[in-house]
Amino acid sequence: MAGRSISSGYDGRQDGIRALELPAIEVFENKYADKDYEVELVLPEFNSVCPLTGLPDFGRVVIRYAPGKWCAEMKSLKLYITAYRTLGIFQEHAANKILEDFVAAVAPRRAALEARFNPRGGIETVVRCAWEPKKRSRGA
Repeated sequence: MAGRSISSGYDGRQDGIRALELPAIEVFENKYADKDYEVELVLPEFNSVCPLTGLPDFGRVVIRYAPGKWCAEMKSLKLYITAYRTLGIFQEHAANKILEDFVAAVAPRRAALEARFNPRGGIETVVRCAWEPKKRSRGA
């Protein structure tokens, strides 16, 4: 039976994830905005809570981005990531929410994220997501 959705007391618990407000990711001016270079941020101690079991999820998050006008400020990024510790969120949603919030704050030229979660029940989850600005069509 493929594509079956979990329908239990957990329905609707992830509905507000995209609108969830977490601590702000602050930025500082990139004095090398004329250069195309990449920054890799490794967050080896990510954790959140499984919304189904209430058990902790542990993982490693790596963000790779090409700064534009702004660079991400590390202390605020750490405070942002720490806010997930008590948050019930599916691993796939966590990875996409982090990237979405990072892009909104930093406005990079491009960004990618890999979240590698510790195995649970014999299954290791790796979520990869990326963002690039949409190209304008010729008629636009």
